[in-house]
Amino acid sequence: MTPTTEGNRTVTQQRREVLVVLFDGMQSLDVTGPVEVFAGAALASGTPYDIRTASLDGHPVRTSSGLTLLPDLPLPNLAPTPSSDTSSAPSGSAPSTTPAPSGSVAPLGGGAAPRGRGGYPLLERSRELGGGRARGRPARSGPTPPPALSPPAAPEGPTPPPSPYTTPHTTLLVPGGPGTETLDPRLTTWLRRNAPHTTRLVSVCSGALYLAAAGLLDGHRVATHWHVAARLARTHPKVDVDPDAVYVRDGRLATSAGVTAGIDLALALVEEDHGRDVALTVARHLVVFLRRPGNQAQFSAQLSAQTAQRAPLRDVQQYISEHPDADLSVETLAARAQLSPRHFARAFHAETGTTPGRYVDRVRLEHARRLLEDGPDGIACVSRACGYGTPEAMRRAFVKALGTAPAEYRRRFRSTAPTA
Repeated sequence: MTPTTEGNRTVTQQRREVLVVLFDGMQSLDVTGPVEVFAGAALASGTPYDIRTASLDGHPVRTSSGLTLLPDLPLPNLAPTPSSDTSSAPSGSAPSTTPAPSGSVAPLGGGAAPRGRGGYPLLERSRELGGGRARGRPARSGPTPPPALSPPAAPEGPTPPPSPYTTPHTTLLVPGGPGTETLDPRLTTWLRRNAPHTTRLVSVCSGALYLAAAGLLDGHRVATHWHVAARLARTHPKVDVDPDAVYVRDGRLATSAGVTAGIDLALALVEEDHGRDVALTVARHLVVFLRRPGNQAQFSAQLSAQTAQRAPLRDVQQYISEHPDADLSVETLAARAQLSPRHFARAFHAETGTTPGRYVDRVRLEHARRLLEDGPDGIACVSRACGYGTPEAMRRAFVKALGTAPAEYRRRFRSTAPTA
């Protein structure tokens, strides 16, 4: 444990374990993004993160992009033991392993950690802090995995003995990806039994579905990929799903939105561990924001509200989509459907899951997004074409819904295709 001073506060540095769960169909960037952040923080701070990857049986997993990842070990039992002395461990437990040296990073797949060369900013930062050079475990010469944190966790049979190698500073990270469409009950059971014994429980993207299935998210506010936010809220009503957040910290629970948002969350965790200077050094090296502006909604797919069943209401929806600049008050829309305003509002909500006013707001917002992304018109012209009337009214709508102004949205998302 090494105290360092940052500003007016003391940041205590201590060795931490990061155990990353791997499974077939996971998104590779959900793992490699956060792992690069933690590995960079180890170099920048001179204080180690012992990063290990694990799958249910220790076998290689195939990611959604077709990459094959070789785990470091089978998923271990994380239950604490009274002593780390393996002489008292139950018969069959793994022999003791030598702790990683100070400043080490046990990298993804067991290969050597990145070593600095001249001008490498993280290495320079490490030297400024007086930290040691980050050293990885030797690269494997064959398929034999490195020493495990604990005995393999067999999917069937007796529970394996507790691991004597985990520390009180373990971060457990569960990625997401298409593999969460069908959850493996063995992994759900492992999470239910072992996640309570970690310091921080982290999910990236749709990995929150696994944590929810294990009963670990009830009563907590969480983030997940916008594509599965509605599914998570529907299947787990005790979970408070924030569909727009890039990441959420709730006690020892940390959850992020989709894919690259895992990098944002990992940077926030590094800031907790080592302070802002180290986190900022890593963010600059990775060429990302330390805190990205706006929220997840700016990346979500365009309008996906349910289509009404009755023809008059469907006709109203089509009219709204084709005329976002028109008078779209409830009274006007009700007249088109030949219903009273009260009856129209009730029927519209029952069949689409939203109110007429909110539906109009969403249509106008999505229309404005498309024009800003692909069209040449200025902000004032776009605001009139989408029914906002003034640029200020459109700016308020964008900030409320997306967390960013129209001009900034256009800078980030405007098409880069060459013009004819």
